[in-house]
Amino acid sequence: MDVLNDILDTLDLKGALYFRTDCSPPWAVTVPDLGTAARFHLVVQGRCHVRFGSGATADLGPGDLVLIPKGKSHVLADGAGRTAPSLERVLEESGYDGNGVLVVGRGDPSASTQLVCGHFTFRDGADPGRLRSLPDHLPITARARVRQPWLHEMLRPAPRTLLRREIGSPAAATRLSEIVFIELLRVGVGQCPELKQIIAAFQDPQIGRALQMIHEKPAENWTVESLAAAVGMSRSRFAERFRDLVGLGPMAYLADWRLQKALALLDRSHFSVQQVAHAAGYKSPAAFSRAFAGRFGIAPSAYRRGVA
Repeated sequence: MDVLNDILDTLDLKGALYFRTDCSPPWAVTVPDLGTAARFHLVVQGRCHVRFGSGATADLGPGDLVLIPKGKSHVLADGAGRTAPSLERVLEESGYDGNGVLVVGRGDPSASTQLVCGHFTFRDGADPGRLRSLPDHLPITARARVRQPWLHEMLRPAPRTLLRREIGSPAAATRLSEIVFIELLRVGVGQCPELKQIIAAFQDPQIGRALQMIHEKPAENWTVESLAAAVGMSRSRFAERFRDLVGLGPMAYLADWRLQKALALLDRSHFSVQQVAHAAGYKSPAAFSRAFAGRFGIAPSAYRRGVA
């Protein structure tokens, strides 16, 4: 089992290439927070200056892109120091109706910046916490893309895919963006210490095996001792190394993952609450309901009915 794939599938990763822009100088826009979603901007033509809430900046050229894993607000502009109206105001003033290209500014078209913008979301209530150590922004240069042929080939058709109006084009764009997100994580490992730790946990011969066992059989009656024995480590050394690499102790990780799997089952299956409790490894529906409500603030039955 690919643990990263299981995590993204359980958290219900959904992607969208939501518009392409053509921005002529002078231009700037403030992109708002988007909760737990991740955003990305790919420069097709021209240059784009990005300013983050932390004060950090990035200057992107053709073929460069930036991934903003936590969806935090940021400013896109043709240069530093621009006053940036809100995205909502820019959309309103441009008359953009969600179709075609978002045109911003009325300067020299030959000097315009063209972007493909997209985002990735997770199921409501799902916790992408295993990705919480990602940085606020992760630039990927065109040069880095070329060194990763798979990512490069995935991004090349993005502008064309977004503008097509053929049957199936929206679905193709969605699937493309989801693949892009996963490949961006892989490429980012080389330049991001936080990502290195996440991948190190998956690739560690013993901790990676323990994670695989948890993900393959979340309902198993796992203990720190049984996991440690299964991967050939002492209890204390296993618990210490697991926490160092994963950021949680083995039992805390297991408890949290069981609830994430339960959330997915309530969304995707017709299982009863009792069946979901059993599949997630709880000894009784009552124990499951207490844990679920404690984690998500709502009873499983109410969540299934869509009661907020």
